[in-house]
Amino acid sequence: MKIIDTKEAPAAVGPYSQACDMGDYVFCSGAIPLDPVTGEVCGTTIEEQAHRVFQNLKAVLNAAGLDFGDVCKTTVFLQSMGDFGALNSVYNEYFKAPYPARSCVEVGKLPKNVMVECECIAKRK
Repeated sequence: MKIIDTKEAPAAVGPYSQACDMGDYVFCSGAIPLDPVTGEVCGTTIEEQAHRVFQNLKAVLNAAGLDFGDVCKTTVFLQSMGDFGALNSVYNEYFKAPYPARSCVEVGKLPKNVMVECECIAKRK
């Protein structure tokens, strides 16, 4: 197992890695909308926060030599399922057909009280 660590994405806020490279597969930890330089939450709307989440995931994937086209599964955690439509609009800017498998769930609370978190699994071609 190789650990993926990039300064282009926020440092882990706990005892975990940004991603684990297992050869054919890369498992990315949940990304929240933190600025990679300041560590502060970015944005006050679901759209702003979702963009930062996907930019952070992109940086981790790129550090592993991958991109969104290599993602086979995502899990999205929303503070409110009322943001589902807005999240989908932003999601479509990063993921293109054929889309990865996805789960999207509403949760009680996310780290730093953010509105969205996303994790993913990518496979090398």
